Amino acid sequence: MLRVDVVTLFPELFAPQIALSILGRALERGLIDVRLHHLLDALEGRERADDTPFGGGPGMVLRIEPLARVLDPLLALPSQRRALVLLTPAGRRFTQATAQRYSELEHVILVCGHYEGVDERLTQLYPVEEVSLGDFVLTGGEIPAMAVLDATARLLPGAITGDSLEHESFQGGTLDHPVYTRPHTFRGLETPPVLLSGDHAAIAAWRREESRRRTAARRPDLGAAGENEKPTPPGD
Repeated sequence: MLRVDVVTLFPELFAPQIALSILGRALERGLIDVRLHHLLDALEGRERADDTPFGGGPGMVLRIEPLARVLDPLLALPSQRRALVLLTPAGRRFTQATAQRYSELEHVILVCGHYEGVDERLTQLYPVEEVSLGDFVLTGGEIPAMAVLDATARLLPGAITGDSLEHESFQGGTLDHPVYTRPHTFRGLETPPVLLSGDHAAIAAWRREESRRRTAARRPDLGAAGENEKPTPPGD
């Protein structure tokens, strides 16, 4: 089982996601254990979770003390394979490979950044991985944390069928091929005849070529498209 602890100012945002779809089924099957930690519960006396930045400037900064009170007990839990992740625009871009690595761990801690940021001493005192969804800024780290949680949970063995994971975008260094279903014709657009031919070899070849073409057109940054893709079995 993968344990995921989420440190956030807004735990209520996660409730709908945790209960539904693939993540909800993974929880029911005992594949993942998600625990939410409200940062405000770690405050003492009349202190705040945030404060103004030293040196002046706009915004507020999440304070290190309440964060440490939450993280210290979590990091003391027995685990040899753990990741402590801070969701921040300044982090490395989150990828499918990162999700795969997290899914193979025993424990993932997601810290949701907020406001102007988090006191830098968090990264100086703790083994933090800083992760970003992309080159844009959100109000807080909750949405990125949900994305990381979802992308990781679906890769857990037993969460979804193995074939679905094996043949999808990024798994072989390319984007997935186009897909079609009923009706055969819609508003003058027809399903490619090869998909209805019953020729499994021709279908697999078409899918490989379309995967390469789509990757080259949309995501040339993925590199040499198609070099490592795996054969895609035809549908029923």
